[in-house]
Amino acid sequence: EVQLQACGGGLVQAGGSLRLSCEASGITFRNYAMSWVRQPPEKKREGVASIYSQDQFIFYADVVKGRFTISRDNAKNTVYLRMNDLKPEDTGVYYCAGARKDPRLVWDTYEYDYWGRGTLVTVSS
Repeated sequence: EVQLQACGGGLVQAGGSLRLSCEASGITFRNYAMSWVRQPPEKKREGVASIYSQDQFIFYADVVKGRFTISRDNAKNTVYLRMNDLKPEDTGVYYCAGARKDPRLVWDTYEYDYWGRGTLVTVSS
């Protein structure tokens, strides 16, 4: 059974930081590009960041560039999202997702192979 377990969400004041983690099991993690996707309240989901399977390429949504950092540890089957200088508009449920393909192909379609359950991030003003 494939599982993506995301954790690390919580309530933080604007300007604060959080680090999300997502541990995968049931897949050969190093073969998957991993992404973070968020669902703000009453808004459409949006891609936040993606990292290729071997760290050879990383990209971010414009609204988080310079504040968020995605990374991965293939030995631990885990992908991370470090979020600094959080803003109220960063509030939402954050999901990790995996794709055995170029993540640019699924950035807008969200047709990932696997999804985690999500972890809630709430940023107060």
